[in-house]
Amino acid sequence: MIVFPNAKINLGLHILHRRPDGFHAIETVFYPTPLKDALEVIHATEPGISLELSGLPVDGPVEQNLCIKAWQLLKKDFPELPPVKAFLLKAIPMGGGLGGGSADGAFMLRLLDSRFRLNLTTDQKVSYAAQLGSDCPFFILNQPCLATGRGELLEPMDLDLSGYRLLLANPGIHISTAWAFAQLDPAIFTLPRPSLKELVRQPVASWKDRLTNDFETPVLEKYPAIKEIREMLYREGAVYASLSGSGSTVYGLFEKNKSLSPSLTHHYPVMNL
Repeated sequence: MIVFPNAKINLGLHILHRRPDGFHAIETVFYPTPLKDALEVIHATEPGISLELSGLPVDGPVEQNLCIKAWQLLKKDFPELPPVKAFLLKAIPMGGGLGGGSADGAFMLRLLDSRFRLNLTTDQKVSYAAQLGSDCPFFILNQPCLATGRGELLEPMDLDLSGYRLLLANPGIHISTAWAFAQLDPAIFTLPRPSLKELVRQPVASWKDRLTNDFETPVLEKYPAIKEIREMLYREGAVYASLSGSGSTVYGLFEKNKSLSPSLTHHYPVMNL
């Protein structure tokens, strides 16, 4: 059985405050994109789970991969879950702010539930996904959502960007999320700001100077190459361009009838939303 975990982008990202548990409270809008990995699971004769990786490189030891952790999580509550061999083809770059690892873990939960008829409810899958990571519950719902808390509290939104094309520009720079949080000026926590929920309901053409990502200031200051990519997207006619998550991917939204230079589309994928 094969599934195709998709990437997400962040439409705005506000860091609200540091929580007593050490995490930060955030407000963002997650939006699914057509960029996808491929994940297959088959029965195995050896006990446990094995994972074979291909495609783009994946950081860290394979036993820490969220696909393996998802199987282990379900195995605790469903001892009858059989041994499996998983194959993951990576097309979503790691450390790019696109949620690729989180998507893989969440889709593994969905795949195992469907393949082995565990009959999990959506709420149960969301609960399991939250144990894997803050972004993972989004990929259970996999529709535009306002995310609060650590990112795991989701409110589905009626938001349609199908009139736009999406360009994803990843410069190959790995940005540590922990580093990005450490660079934030605590003064931003007290700033009065409009709700992202209301901002994204305004015309996309109004987003440029209003829909902000708090990580952009420190990330673009440290990495001029990322700043140049965002500026280049605006020069090319993007209606809106932003860092996704803590980066390093920058995305641009373009009107569907907007022609883009071949030099741009040769280096970066462009897809319909």
